Amino acid sequence: MIGLGAIAGIALVELGMVLTPGPNMIYLVSRSIAQGRRAALISLAGVALGFLVYLLAVSAGIATVFVLVPEIYLAIKLAGAAYLLWLAWKAVRSGGRSAVTSQELTHDRPLKLFLTGLLTCLLNPKVAILYISLLPQFVDPERGHVALQGVLLGLTQIAVGVAGNAFFIVTAGSVAGFFARHPLWQRLHRYVMGTALAGFAVRIATERTSAAVALR
Repeated sequence: MIGLGAIAGIALVELGMVLTPGPNMIYLVSRSIAQGRRAALISLAGVALGFLVYLLAVSAGIATVFVLVPEIYLAIKLAGAAYLLWLAWKAVRSGGRSAVTSQELTHDRPLKLFLTGLLTCLLNPKVAILYISLLPQFVDPERGHVALQGVLLGLTQIAVGVAGNAFFIVTAGSVAGFFARHPLWQRLHRYVMGTALAGFAVRIATERTSAAVALR
């Protein structure tokens, strides 16, 4: 039903976004450094639930919206490409930040950690744009049920996102210290992820296939 190319594509896009500094990453890394890995992993569970909320909400209505207003597909396609280019620019520009950064946080109880992770995810513009603009690019109407494809792609994204964030949580202290001691490697890391995101943006913007038209 769903192609390996689509699964690999959404996985690579999510990996690139995980490696790009954003509210989720900065909060989780900061929580890990400030309160420990266990606290950060509890917050990550809240982030995962936020991913799932977005996935279910978008998958429920994406096919209908594209059928009724195909112009929306083009609009979100270009918006998604523009957003990836913006993330790429943020990564490579002078003074850009690596994903492994931290900020001071107070110690919180488990329930608050979970809810803060959930809220951080739900209010994260990167996540909203991922599900509204980018995930639909990998749906192929010719392969069957569009909503089900969206769910499977979304679950792939969640798996990569949770695994990537968990990796940074576990290694936050040592990686942050390494980058602080080796600014050249931090700069190289930003350039690599910026180039990857820019490449995905160009691919999405120049793709001629219209899922909105194919859904008719």
